[in-house]
Amino acid sequence: DRAITVFSPDGHLFQVEYALEAVRKGTTAVGVRGTDLIVLGVEKKSTAKLQEERTVRKIHVLDDHCCLAFAGLTADARVLINKARIECQSYKLTMEDRVSIEYITRYIAGVQQKYTQSGGVRPFGISTLIVGFDADGTPRLYQTDPAGTYSAWKANATGRNSKTVREFLEKNYTETSGDETVKLAVRALLEVVESGGRNVEIAVLRAGQPLQIYDEKQVEAVVSAIEAE
Repeated sequence: DRAITVFSPDGHLFQVEYALEAVRKGTTAVGVRGTDLIVLGVEKKSTAKLQEERTVRKIHVLDDHCCLAFAGLTADARVLINKARIECQSYKLTMEDRVSIEYITRYIAGVQQKYTQSGGVRPFGISTLIVGFDADGTPRLYQTDPAGTYSAWKANATGRNSKTVREFLEKNYTETSGDETVKLAVRALLEVVESGGRNVEIAVLRAGQPLQIYDEKQVEAVVSAIEAE
């Protein structure tokens, strides 16, 4: 029952559960859906002094209108993100329309599930938060996990200490818009991230606009505004 495709006597698939454990060891990622924008925040690992910071990213664009943050193994994520990007483009070629957020989430979850059911492979050690806007301008936030399940959320977190962040969001979530949504996401992350805004990466997606990744000054400004409250 250690093999990937074999159930244990009590109905567990151990490899999938170990993959979930890899996610729990990953850096925290949080997503918050506002009425007019969606915010993704991730905990940044402090990079080595001589390392190029922009090469270590946890937030990736899938298409003009959707992007993804993940917790878990970065190399696994890179492979899955490339598959998703190709699917976005081939859907656009075939349908002459952009993918809906649920469609690309279902595709990613489908790939993750396929890797739990065939021999000679191992599950993806990542959980993703997928955000974007549907054709009618509705903001969406989905989560997938290594088992291949997916679900829609108003706000959610994954990775290390995600339980703490989720509890914070459950207590403090209200329908917000604009900067209030950004503040809520940052406040949730600061619950578990040491050394404040320096280790936080924030990305904001608005309908019809490209993904905006905050630089350090912008993040510090948000953190200062929160502390001033």
